[in-house]
Amino acid sequence: MKIKFGVVVFPGSNCDHDAFYVAKKILEKDAEFLWHKDTDLKNSDVIILPGGFSYGDYLRTGAIARFSPIMESVIAFAEKGGIVIGICNGFQILLEAELLPGVMLMNKNLKFICKDVFLSVENKKTIFTSNIDKDVIKIPIAHAEGNYFADEKVLDELVKNNQIVFKYCSSKGVIDDKNNPNGSKMNIAGIINKKGNVLGMMPHPERCCDPVLGKTDGVLFFKSIIKNLTK
Repeated sequence: MKIKFGVVVFPGSNCDHDAFYVAKKILEKDAEFLWHKDTDLKNSDVIILPGGFSYGDYLRTGAIARFSPIMESVIAFAEKGGIVIGICNGFQILLEAELLPGVMLMNKNLKFICKDVFLSVENKKTIFTSNIDKDVIKIPIAHAEGNYFADEKVLDELVKNNQIVFKYCSSKGVIDDKNNPNGSKMNIAGIINKKGNVLGMMPHPERCCDPVLGKTDGVLFFKSIIKNLTK
């Protein structure tokens, strides 16, 4: 099966080329940029909302991007079961679009954080993780508003439905406040919707896929998607 990745480009996106590079060069799949003012997803099988600072993060992160014309098509695509990935700012946009529950707050230290972190793979039965053969992976983060927040009712639902995919942890998989870089509730780093076809995550898997960088845990994430689409 031929798989095509569509990478949405908003004003202020800065990880769009990273995502495109991974799809095209590392995974050797078809890939195309999708401009935010357009509505045509151009027959993409997987939509990526990349990291960056869409619309300068004015109002709230993702608040303006959520109303871009392309998002009407992305929402319709997701509601029909299409695979959508929101990375960092893309995760924030998915929250604003209510494709995923919760909100993002400023990091607990009120500072921008850019570093490698460890993630516990909490759910290995998703489209995005079934090919990950590790319990803990190392992925970089780069954000100022990555503090995931939701009320207790929503958190209970996430746990009940096994929607928490990634949690911040230590290199040995210890999940605690010490290994929570931004203050996220329950150390949450990534979640999926109830249908399991929409994922939002603050860490950047696209930044650790090329062997030349000396770290490749991110490619496991993308290969899992491809494997599930070609079953």
